[in-house]
Amino acid sequence: MAGPKKLYIKTYGCQMNVYDSERMAEVMGGAGYVATSRPEDADMILLNTCHIREKAAEKVYSELGRFRPLKEARPDLKVGVAGCVARAEGEEIMRRAGVVDLVVGPQSYHRLPEMEALVRAGKRALDTEFPARDKFEALAARPKARRGPTAFLTVQEGCDKFCAFCVVPYTRGAEVSRPGARVLAEARDLVERGVREITLLGQNVNAYHGAGEDGGDWSLARLIGALSEIDGLRRIRYTTSHPRDMQDDLIAAHGACDKLMPYLHLPVQSGSDRILKRMNRGHDAESYIRLVERIRAARPDILMSGDFIVGFPGETEADFQATLDLVGEVGYGYAYSFKYSPRPGTPAAERDQLGEEIKSERLQRLQALLTRQQRAAQDAMIGREVGVLVEKPGRFAGQMVGKSDHLHAVHVKDASLRPGDLARVEIVESGANSLAGRTIAPLS
Repeated sequence: MAGPKKLYIKTYGCQMNVYDSERMAEVMGGAGYVATSRPEDADMILLNTCHIREKAAEKVYSELGRFRPLKEARPDLKVGVAGCVARAEGEEIMRRAGVVDLVVGPQSYHRLPEMEALVRAGKRALDTEFPARDKFEALAARPKARRGPTAFLTVQEGCDKFCAFCVVPYTRGAEVSRPGARVLAEARDLVERGVREITLLGQNVNAYHGAGEDGGDWSLARLIGALSEIDGLRRIRYTTSHPRDMQDDLIAAHGACDKLMPYLHLPVQSGSDRILKRMNRGHDAESYIRLVERIRAARPDILMSGDFIVGFPGETEADFQATLDLVGEVGYGYAYSFKYSPRPGTPAAERDQLGEEIKSERLQRLQALLTRQQRAAQDAMIGREVGVLVEKPGRFAGQMVGKSDHLHAVHVKDASLRPGDLARVEIVESGANSLAGRTIAPLS
């Protein structure tokens, strides 16, 4: 008797793609597939792609080339491309990559079983449209398997901001928020299956305005308030935010909601007002800095994280210095910084580009400053007591690893701890990318 079919998914990019891959695995589970970590063992291979980084599409084609020998050896192996590259280049993928059997966009993956059936019938399948039916509504209920202590939960998709460098509005579509009742139902289900911390996801998650259980629209702050009432859910986070959508009630929630963790990812991209305008960000450096001050007034111990693009078309040395000045004034605990790379179809791609040497040199300077700030933020934790949600065993006997309230990785030598435990820990050491602590008391 043949065993179950096996599904291998490789995920690129953001946390929303991680969430989408989980849901794809679940929907294909209903079609008789089980997960495998080895593409060599798979009956279906899915690449869940991201279109944000440089040469994203070419990297997908390169990966597909590595799977060609598997397909040639096993013609019944099904290969699919999902996600944002699929949405942007679906027909081109089908034309250029003969190894591919199906291409599905980020709004259509609930149709994967139907597409897989078409492939089994000898056809190739392409669906990269924005369907009228909500994919979340169409997805089958989650299987009741146990989960790890942390989980992502998408509450908002798409973007209406149209930053000049970004493809998200074209690949993910307009901003759409899930109804509050459905988010709460999914959160309760996750908690029943062992999840203690949920990170709410959205391209602009703080633009959330889903239909509330009371008949009106809920803001993200109102949704967080409702989630905080779920017994067993101990921590709430959200990402990624836009400065233009940081409303008063959400700022206040950081001071009022104990379950909302003291960490905020709030991208600014540049410290130069001239570049921010060319980026179509809709805010300036001063308003961003004042916003950070208001957030810190509400939650003084909050750790700020940001995104930065270096070498945007037209950026001068003075513009770049303005970014360094903003970083120096804000002080980040984490940050993500990248050289600008053109995304086809975006306004910035049509402008005169800076040389790679200039971009690389500026990125190196910025990252040196951000690294110093990150290390200082970690070192400042020594001697402090923090909550740590234990996630998994560490590399050494008796060692457990988890995340602090501020999202720092923390390892503790305490064999009595188990994944899902929430412990009070005193930080005793700061390493290159993690902290070490000793258990003071369990919190649960």
